[in-house]
Amino acid sequence: MTLTHFDERGAAQMVDVGGKPESWRRAVAVGMIRMAPATLDLILSGGHAKGDVLGVARIAGIMAAKRTSELVPLCHPLMLTRVALDLEPVPDASLVRCQATIETRGTTGVEMEALCAVQVSLLTIYDMCKAADRGMIIDGVCLLEKEGGQSGHWVRTLQA
Repeated sequence: MTLTHFDERGAAQMVDVGGKPESWRRAVAVGMIRMAPATLDLILSGGHAKGDVLGVARIAGIMAAKRTSELVPLCHPLMLTRVALDLEPVPDASLVRCQATIETRGTTGVEMEALCAVQVSLLTIYDMCKAADRGMIIDGVCLLEKEGGQSGHWVRTLQA
């Protein structure tokens, strides 16, 4: 295997996808933010002074997916056809789990968009709740699945 973001001289390059056929592509990424039980209670009760924490985090993740190419230098700008973010509170573990599913029809995959959406969604939760809990931990961010393109279907066999 070679790293496609480097040319023959080792210089960084954007991968040429111009000759590739368009196809349907999908990626699913996941991550979580661990927090004190009181912080999760504050989020779930709707008592946070900044408003609906999970609603704002969902919108932030959607925006991040749409702007990934502006944040990651060698990413292609993509026309996304679907961005879905699921934020699931897990009270027994005192965490919020975020899963992003991104789809497009194009010449390159959407893994980076899914990973970016998860990260920014979790960072938004941190930002909105840091006054109550600076000890939150963002953890386990990884790609779960990707479909489409030349490499076909890939599914993570080990959970992070």
